[in-house]
Amino acid sequence: MEAHTTYRFGVLGSGSWATALVKILSENLTQVNWYVRNPDSLHHLEQFGHNPKYLQSVSFPKEKLNLFGELNRFIEQTDILIVAVPAAFLHETLGTVDPTCFKDKSVISAIKGIIPEFHAIPARYFHKTFQIPYEQLGIVCGPCHAEEIALERLSYLTVGSENAALSNPVTIALRCRYVEVSENDDLFGAELSAILKNIYAIASGMFAGLGYGDNFQAVLVSNALQEMKRFIDVVHPIHRDVNSSAYLGDLLVTAYSKFSRNRTFGFMLGQGYTLQSAKLELTMVAEGYYAARSLMEINQKFQVEMPILSAVYSVLYEGANCQRKMKELTSKLS
Repeated sequence: MEAHTTYRFGVLGSGSWATALVKILSENLTQVNWYVRNPDSLHHLEQFGHNPKYLQSVSFPKEKLNLFGELNRFIEQTDILIVAVPAAFLHETLGTVDPTCFKDKSVISAIKGIIPEFHAIPARYFHKTFQIPYEQLGIVCGPCHAEEIALERLSYLTVGSENAALSNPVTIALRCRYVEVSENDDLFGAELSAILKNIYAIASGMFAGLGYGDNFQAVLVSNALQEMKRFIDVVHPIHRDVNSSAYLGDLLVTAYSKFSRNRTFGFMLGQGYTLQSAKLELTMVAEGYYAARSLMEINQKFQVEMPILSAVYSVLYEGANCQRKMKELTSKLS
Protein backbone atom coordinates (compact mmCIF):
# COMPACT_ATOMS: atom_id res chain seq x y z
CA MET A 1 0.00 0.00 0.00
CA GLU A 2 1.19 3.49 -0.80
CA ALA A 3 0.26 6.83 0.72
CA HIS A 4 -3.03 6.90 2.62
CA THR A 5 -4.56 9.35 0.13
CA THR A 6 -4.56 6.52 -2.44
CA TYR A 7 -7.24 4.74 -0.42
CA ARG A 8 -10.84 5.56 0.18
CA PHE A 9 -11.39 5.48 3.92
CA GLY A 10 -14.81 4.97 5.44
CA VAL A 11 -16.37 4.68 8.89
CA LEU A 12 -19.23 2.25 9.48
CA GLY A 13 -21.35 3.35 12.45
CA SER A 14 -22.74 6.60 13.81
CA GLY A 15 -22.26 6.41 17.59
CA SER A 16 -19.88 8.52 19.63
CA TRP A 17 -16.69 6.62 18.74
CA ALA A 18 -17.61 6.46 15.05
CA THR A 19 -18.27 10.20 15.11
CA ALA A 20 -14.92 10.85 16.77
CA LEU A 21 -13.12 8.74 14.16
CA VAL A 22 -14.76 10.66 11.31
CA LYS A 23 -13.64 13.88 12.97
CA ILE A 24 -10.03 12.62 13.12
CA LEU A 25 -10.04 11.37 9.52
CA SER A 26 -11.53 14.62 8.25
CA GLU A 27 -8.44 16.42 9.61
CA ASN A 28 -6.27 14.60 7.05
CA LEU A 29 -8.42 13.42 4.16
CA THR A 30 -10.20 15.36 1.45
CA GLN A 31 -13.17 13.02 1.74
CA VAL A 32 -14.40 10.47 4.30
CA ASN A 33 -17.05 7.87 3.49
CA TRP A 34 -19.52 7.46 6.35
CA TYR A 35 -22.29 4.89 6.64
CA VAL A 36 -25.10 6.18 8.87
CA ARG A 37 -27.91 3.70 9.38
CA ASN A 38 -30.48 6.07 10.92
CA PRO A 39 -32.16 8.15 8.14
CA ASP A 40 -32.89 11.10 10.46
CA SER A 41 -29.26 11.30 11.57
CA LEU A 42 -28.13 11.01 7.96
CA HIS A 43 -30.36 13.88 6.81
CA HIS A 44 -29.30 16.02 9.76
CA LEU A 45 -25.62 15.48 8.91
CA GLU A 46 -26.29 16.33 5.28
CA GLN A 47 -28.05 19.58 6.23
CA PHE A 48 -26.13 20.82 9.24
CA GLY A 49 -22.83 18.90 9.52
CA HIS A 50 -23.60 17.68 13.05
CA ASN A 51 -24.45 14.25 14.42
CA PRO A 52 -27.75 14.97 16.24
CA LYS A 53 -27.36 12.08 18.69
CA TYR A 54 -23.66 11.88 19.57
CA LEU A 55 -20.92 14.46 20.13
CA GLN A 56 -23.27 17.22 18.99
CA SER A 57 -20.56 19.83 19.55
CA VAL A 58 -18.49 18.43 16.66
CA SER A 59 -19.00 20.40 13.45
CA PHE A 60 -17.97 18.61 10.25
CA PRO A 61 -16.93 20.28 7.00
CA LYS A 62 -19.83 19.03 4.89
CA GLU A 63 -17.79 19.00 1.70
CA LYS A 64 -15.56 16.30 3.23
CA LEU A 65 -18.39 13.95 4.17
CA ASN A 66 -19.50 11.35 1.65
CA LEU A 67 -22.57 10.02 3.46
CA PHE A 68 -24.20 6.66 2.76
CA GLY A 69 -27.48 5.19 3.91
CA GLU A 70 -27.09 2.04 1.81
CA LEU A 71 -24.57 -0.43 3.25
CA ASN A 72 -23.58 -2.35 0.12
CA ARG A 73 -22.86 0.87 -1.77
CA PHE A 74 -20.76 2.13 1.13
CA ILE A 75 -18.67 -1.06 1.15
CA GLU A 76 -18.32 -0.99 -2.64
CA GLN A 77 -16.92 2.55 -2.63
CA THR A 78 -14.60 2.12 0.36
CA ASP A 79 -11.14 0.52 0.39
CA ILE A 80 -10.36 0.64 4.11
CA LEU A 81 -13.42 0.28 6.34
CA ILE A 82 -13.14 1.34 9.97
CA VAL A 83 -15.99 -0.45 11.74
CA ALA A 84 -17.30 1.25 14.89
CA VAL A 85 -20.59 -0.52 15.57
CA PRO A 86 -21.24 -1.91 19.09
CA ALA A 87 -20.29 -5.58 19.11
CA ALA A 88 -23.77 -6.62 20.23
CA PHE A 89 -25.24 -5.19 17.00
CA LEU A 90 -22.47 -6.01 14.53
CA HIS A 91 -23.91 -9.24 13.15
CA GLU A 92 -27.37 -7.68 12.95
CA THR A 93 -25.84 -4.87 10.87
CA LEU A 94 -23.58 -6.96 8.61
CA GLY A 95 -25.02 -10.47 8.75
CA THR A 96 -26.93 -10.22 5.47
CA VAL A 97 -24.03 -8.73 3.47
CA ASP A 98 -22.69 -11.01 0.74
CA PRO A 99 -19.09 -11.97 1.66
CA THR A 100 -17.99 -11.22 -1.91
CA CYS A 101 -18.61 -7.51 -1.16
CA PHE A 102 -15.49 -7.58 1.03
CA LYS A 103 -13.20 -8.96 -1.66
CA ASP A 104 -10.01 -6.86 -1.73
CA LYS A 105 -11.31 -4.69 1.14
CA SER A 106 -9.43 -4.06 4.38
CA VAL A 107 -11.30 -3.84 7.66
CA ILE A 108 -10.08 -2.05 10.77
CA SER A 109 -12.07 -2.85 13.89
CA ALA A 110 -12.78 0.04 16.26
CA ILE A 111 -15.05 -2.32 18.21
CA LYS A 112 -14.14 -2.77 21.87
CA GLY A 113 -16.31 -5.81 22.44
CA ILE A 114 -16.93 -9.41 21.50
CA ILE A 115 -19.50 -10.66 18.97
CA PRO A 116 -21.95 -12.42 21.32
CA GLU A 117 -23.59 -14.72 18.75
CA PHE A 118 -20.21 -16.30 17.98
CA HIS A 119 -18.20 -15.64 21.18
CA ALA A 120 -15.66 -14.22 18.72
CA ILE A 121 -13.32 -11.25 18.70
CA PRO A 122 -13.98 -8.94 15.73
CA ALA A 123 -10.97 -10.14 13.71
CA ARG A 124 -12.11 -13.74 13.92
CA TYR A 125 -15.70 -12.77 13.10
CA PHE A 126 -14.65 -10.89 9.93
CA HIS A 127 -12.30 -13.69 8.91
CA LYS A 128 -14.79 -16.52 9.40
CA THR A 129 -17.98 -14.77 8.24
CA PHE A 130 -16.65 -12.81 5.27
CA GLN A 131 -13.47 -14.76 4.40
CA ILE A 132 -11.32 -11.66 4.85
CA PRO A 133 -7.65 -12.72 5.19
CA TYR A 134 -6.05 -11.78 8.50
CA GLU A 135 -3.48 -9.65 6.65
CA GLN A 136 -6.37 -7.41 5.54
CA LEU A 137 -7.62 -6.98 9.13
CA GLY A 138 -6.55 -4.60 11.87
CA ILE A 139 -7.66 -2.85 15.04
CA VAL A 140 -7.53 0.71 16.29
CA CYS A 141 -7.41 0.87 20.07
CA GLY A 142 -5.90 2.77 22.94
CA PRO A 143 -6.71 5.00 25.90
CA CYS A 144 -9.00 7.29 23.98
CA HIS A 145 -12.51 8.48 24.82
CA ALA A 146 -14.64 9.99 22.07
CA GLU A 147 -15.62 12.91 24.30
CA GLU A 148 -11.99 14.03 24.58
CA ILE A 149 -11.50 13.76 20.84
CA ALA A 150 -14.47 16.12 20.48
CA LEU A 151 -12.63 18.55 22.78
CA GLU A 152 -9.38 18.01 20.81
CA ARG A 153 -7.50 16.96 23.92
CA LEU A 154 -4.21 15.17 23.19
CA SER A 155 -4.87 11.45 22.81
CA TYR A 156 -2.94 8.34 21.77
CA LEU A 157 -4.09 5.47 19.58
CA THR A 158 -2.52 2.19 18.50
CA VAL A 159 -3.14 0.52 15.14
CA GLY A 160 -2.66 -3.23 15.43
CA SER A 161 -2.21 -5.49 12.41
CA GLU A 162 -0.03 -8.37 11.33
CA ASN A 163 0.44 -6.49 8.06
CA ALA A 164 2.52 -3.30 8.21
CA ALA A 165 1.39 -2.43 4.68
CA LEU A 166 -2.11 -2.03 6.13
CA SER A 167 -1.26 -0.43 9.47
CA ASN A 168 1.01 2.23 7.94
CA PRO A 169 -1.61 4.09 5.84
CA VAL A 170 -4.16 3.79 8.64
CA THR A 171 -1.67 5.30 11.08
CA ILE A 172 -0.99 8.19 8.72
CA ALA A 173 -4.71 8.80 8.18
CA LEU A 174 -5.42 8.93 11.93
CA ARG A 175 -2.44 10.97 13.14
CA CYS A 176 -3.27 14.65 13.57
CA ARG A 177 -2.38 17.59 15.83
CA TYR A 178 -4.31 16.16 18.80
CA VAL A 179 -3.88 12.41 18.12
CA GLU A 180 -0.61 10.49 18.23
CA VAL A 181 -0.63 7.01 16.70
CA SER A 182 1.70 4.04 17.13
CA GLU A 183 1.65 0.58 15.56
CA ASN A 184 2.01 -2.98 16.75
CA ASP A 185 1.58 -6.44 15.22
CA ASP A 186 -0.51 -7.94 18.05
CA LEU A 187 -3.93 -8.03 16.41
CA PHE A 188 -5.37 -10.76 18.64
CA GLY A 189 -3.83 -9.63 21.93
CA ALA A 190 -4.85 -6.02 21.33
CA GLU A 191 -8.43 -7.05 20.57
CA LEU A 192 -8.66 -9.28 23.64
CA SER A 193 -7.24 -6.60 25.94
CA ALA A 194 -9.69 -4.04 24.53
CA ILE A 195 -12.51 -6.44 25.40
CA LEU A 196 -11.22 -7.44 28.84
CA LYS A 197 -10.64 -3.88 30.05
CA ASN A 198 -14.38 -3.20 29.76
CA ILE A 199 -15.10 -6.06 32.17
CA TYR A 200 -12.49 -4.75 34.58
CA ALA A 201 -14.01 -1.27 34.32
CA ILE A 202 -17.37 -2.73 35.39
CA ALA A 203 -15.61 -4.21 38.44
CA SER A 204 -13.98 -0.85 39.13
CA GLY A 205 -17.37 0.84 38.97
CA MET A 206 -18.94 -1.75 41.25
CA PHE A 207 -16.30 -1.18 43.91
CA ALA A 208 -16.61 2.60 43.58
CA GLY A 209 -20.37 2.34 43.96
CA LEU A 210 -19.86 0.21 47.07
CA GLY A 211 -17.64 2.89 48.60
CA TYR A 212 -14.17 1.40 48.13
CA GLY A 213 -11.49 4.08 47.77
CA ASP A 214 -8.55 4.93 45.55
CA ASN A 215 -6.13 2.70 47.48
CA PHE A 216 -8.21 -0.34 46.68
CA GLN A 217 -8.79 0.71 43.07
CA ALA A 218 -5.04 0.68 42.51
CA VAL A 219 -4.89 -2.90 43.77
CA LEU A 220 -7.84 -3.92 41.62
CA VAL A 221 -6.38 -2.46 38.42
CA SER A 222 -2.92 -3.95 39.02
CA ASN A 223 -4.55 -7.37 39.50
CA ALA A 224 -6.69 -6.80 36.41
CA LEU A 225 -3.55 -6.19 34.34
CA GLN A 226 -2.03 -9.44 35.62
CA GLU A 227 -5.25 -11.30 34.81
CA MET A 228 -5.34 -9.77 31.34
CA LYS A 229 -1.73 -10.79 30.69
CA ARG A 230 -2.33 -14.36 31.86
CA PHE A 231 -5.27 -14.74 29.50
CA ILE A 232 -3.90 -13.17 26.33
CA ASP A 233 -0.52 -14.88 26.77
CA VAL A 234 -2.27 -18.26 26.80
CA VAL A 235 -4.70 -17.49 23.96
CA HIS A 236 -2.11 -15.84 21.69
CA PRO A 237 1.42 -16.50 22.98
CA ILE A 238 3.67 -13.91 21.34
CA HIS A 239 6.01 -11.34 22.86
CA ARG A 240 4.12 -8.20 23.90
CA ASP A 241 4.54 -5.40 26.40
CA VAL A 242 1.27 -5.15 28.32
CA ASN A 243 2.60 -2.05 30.10
CA SER A 244 2.23 -0.04 26.87
CA SER A 245 -0.66 2.33 26.24
CA ALA A 246 -2.61 -0.12 24.03
CA TYR A 247 -3.02 -2.44 27.03
CA LEU A 248 -2.32 -0.78 30.39
CA GLY A 249 -3.22 2.72 29.19
CA ASP A 250 -6.58 1.61 27.81
CA LEU A 251 -7.29 -0.33 31.00
CA LEU A 252 -6.50 2.69 33.19
CA VAL A 253 -8.66 5.19 31.32
CA THR A 254 -11.60 2.79 31.12
CA ALA A 255 -11.39 1.89 34.80
CA TYR A 256 -11.05 5.48 36.06
CA SER A 257 -12.63 7.91 33.61
CA LYS A 258 -15.96 9.67 34.11
CA PHE A 259 -16.56 9.06 30.39
CA SER A 260 -16.37 5.27 30.78
CA ARG A 261 -19.82 3.79 30.27
CA ASN A 262 -18.64 0.41 31.60
CA ARG A 263 -17.44 1.97 34.83
CA THR A 264 -20.69 3.93 35.08
CA PHE A 265 -22.68 0.73 34.56
CA GLY A 266 -20.74 -1.01 37.32
CA PHE A 267 -21.09 2.00 39.60
CA MET A 268 -24.87 1.86 39.33
CA LEU A 269 -24.86 -1.84 40.20
CA GLY A 270 -22.62 -1.12 43.19
CA GLN A 271 -25.05 1.56 44.32
CA GLY A 272 -27.90 -0.93 44.34
CA TYR A 273 -29.51 -0.55 40.92
CA THR A 274 -31.01 -3.71 39.51
CA LEU A 275 -29.38 -5.03 36.37
CA GLN A 276 -32.36 -4.02 34.25
CA SER A 277 -32.62 -0.51 35.69
CA ALA A 278 -28.87 0.08 35.24
CA LYS A 279 -29.09 -0.97 31.57
CA LEU A 280 -32.05 1.33 31.01
CA GLU A 281 -30.45 4.26 32.83
CA LEU A 282 -27.17 3.99 30.91
CA THR A 283 -28.93 4.27 27.49
CA MET A 284 -25.67 3.40 25.68
CA VAL A 285 -24.09 -0.04 25.27
CA ALA A 286 -21.73 -1.24 28.01
CA GLU A 287 -19.62 -3.66 25.98
CA GLY A 288 -18.34 -5.40 29.11
CA TYR A 289 -21.81 -6.73 29.90
CA TYR A 290 -21.88 -8.92 26.78
CA ALA A 291 -18.15 -9.66 26.88
CA ALA A 292 -18.27 -11.18 30.36
CA ARG A 293 -20.52 -14.00 29.22
CA SER A 294 -18.59 -14.70 26.03
CA LEU A 295 -15.19 -14.70 27.73
CA MET A 296 -16.40 -17.09 30.42
CA GLU A 297 -17.42 -19.42 27.59
CA ILE A 298 -14.05 -19.01 25.86
CA ASN A 299 -12.15 -19.59 29.10
CA GLN A 300 -13.81 -22.97 29.57
CA LYS A 301 -11.32 -24.13 26.95
CA PHE A 302 -8.23 -22.35 28.31
CA GLN A 303 -8.91 -22.61 32.08
CA VAL A 304 -6.97 -19.45 32.94
CA GLU A 305 -7.34 -18.23 36.53
CA MET A 306 -9.56 -15.14 36.19
CA PRO A 307 -11.15 -14.22 39.54
CA ILE A 308 -12.21 -10.69 38.48
CA LEU A 309 -13.94 -11.91 35.34
CA SER A 310 -15.64 -14.67 37.32
CA ALA A 311 -16.91 -12.28 39.98
CA VAL A 312 -18.33 -9.81 37.44
CA TYR A 313 -19.95 -12.66 35.52
CA SER A 314 -21.60 -13.96 38.71
CA VAL A 315 -23.22 -10.59 39.38
CA LEU A 316 -24.31 -10.02 35.78
CA TYR A 317 -25.55 -13.49 34.86
CA GLU A 318 -25.98 -15.62 38.00
CA GLY A 319 -27.87 -13.16 40.16
CA ALA A 320 -25.09 -12.93 42.75
CA ASN A 321 -25.33 -10.13 45.29
CA CYS A 322 -22.93 -7.39 44.15
CA GLN A 323 -21.74 -6.40 47.63
CA ARG A 324 -21.17 -9.98 48.76
CA LYS A 325 -19.46 -11.09 45.55
CA MET A 326 -17.11 -8.10 45.45
CA LYS A 327 -16.22 -8.66 49.11
CA GLU A 328 -15.34 -12.27 48.24
CA LEU A 329 -13.17 -11.02 45.38
CA THR A 330 -11.09 -8.79 47.67
CA SER A 331 -9.64 -11.90 49.38
CA LYS A 332 -8.35 -13.14 46.00
CA LEU A 333 -6.39 -9.98 45.18
CA SER A 334 -2.92 -9.09 46.33
